[in-house]
Amino acid sequence: MPGLRIQYFRGPVWGKTNEQIKKMIVEGNNPITGRPVVQELVEKLTKPLTAEEKKTGELKPNMGPATYTGTPDELQQLFLEKRYTDFMPVILPTEEKVAEMLKGTSHGPDEVLGKMNPQSEAGETWTYTVKTAAINAVMAGAKPEYFPVILAIGSSGQEGISVSDNGFMSGAVINGPIRDEIKLTYEIGAVGPFAQANTTIGRAWNLLSINGANCGKVGTTYMGTVGNPMNAINVIIAENERDSPFKPLSVRRGFKEGENVVTLFRGWGILSAANWKVDAWHNDMNYPQIIKDICDQQGSMFGCIAVLSPPIANFVKDAGYDTAEKFTEFVRQPANAPAAAALAGPAAGAPPAGARAGGPGGGRGGGRGGFGGGGINFTIVVTGASNNNYWMMGAMVPGKAVQIDPWR
Repeated sequence: MPGLRIQYFRGPVWGKTNEQIKKMIVEGNNPITGRPVVQELVEKLTKPLTAEEKKTGELKPNMGPATYTGTPDELQQLFLEKRYTDFMPVILPTEEKVAEMLKGTSHGPDEVLGKMNPQSEAGETWTYTVKTAAINAVMAGAKPEYFPVILAIGSSGQEGISVSDNGFMSGAVINGPIRDEIKLTYEIGAVGPFAQANTTIGRAWNLLSINGANCGKVGTTYMGTVGNPMNAINVIIAENERDSPFKPLSVRRGFKEGENVVTLFRGWGILSAANWKVDAWHNDMNYPQIIKDICDQQGSMFGCIAVLSPPIANFVKDAGYDTAEKFTEFVRQPANAPAAAALAGPAAGAPPAGARAGGPGGGRGGGRGGFGGGGINFTIVVTGASNNNYWMMGAMVPGKAVQIDPWR
């Protein structure tokens, strides 16, 4: 609908008094045209359609030509100007490099991988192929052995960069032996850019979102008011299954032990637990209660995630919460509820918190917001090293979980 009549007025409108809204909108001017808002609004609702507005048809997205020529410096500049990048230099996707990336999967280059748009189930949706993902994986600096993970993420349809003016971010947790196979880091610096696999998988996700789904275009398909630094490469977390006292996240979501699974998240992000007022730093640390107190501060949209280093996870276990499910029950109790009740574990017949809804390779576990009748959506992920008692907290909610091996 290229001729859709749109009325602009100055915003935002929430947080304003009736008098302020009256002045801004009812008595205000269109910030684009300078004309009175109400006068324009009446005209757009009542004037007959023009011949141009009556035209029908289909708009097809233009992803540009299949190939480009030029010097490496010229192509880097072209990719910047065309907004095919994340504003960082890329590995130029030559035919040879793309062919090498495609060796990382048995799937054909023209196979449709998925559909995506800048905001889940809203706006224009683009379709992309395995080859599209390969091109962007090359640009991100990924290796062919990482490609099945990138394809699994791409098959989900979840965008790496949301349009929202809230500045959402995306993340993923990877479980299974593939973590060691492709040298994902889950020790020192586990949630940072300290391994090629973690960094380039997250970046490839973003580049696929930009070039395969038209995401991240400032002013149109990206509207983050302040933005989010985690939009740079997202957060790719390999769980430290070796040192964790709990079952892996994928197993808690219904997959088998040893399956290679990527679980996708979205939310505000994570930061050091020391940034919360309720945290404490002294000799007698009640980590379970501190974690609960932080989660009690979170809103319901993205729930709460605890990214625990192995020492903190073991503190939680030693406090009597020997399973992640049992600790989740405690955290999800109403604030100030006695801890003793949680030690009995989940109610009989109740699914584990965060259990996935569908079969392997799909389905949404948890959801956006709190569970009916029982507190906030809470997720535990164990990663990082054991050199000190540090951990992170934040708001990220799990979505789809996808098996990786079918994309080999």
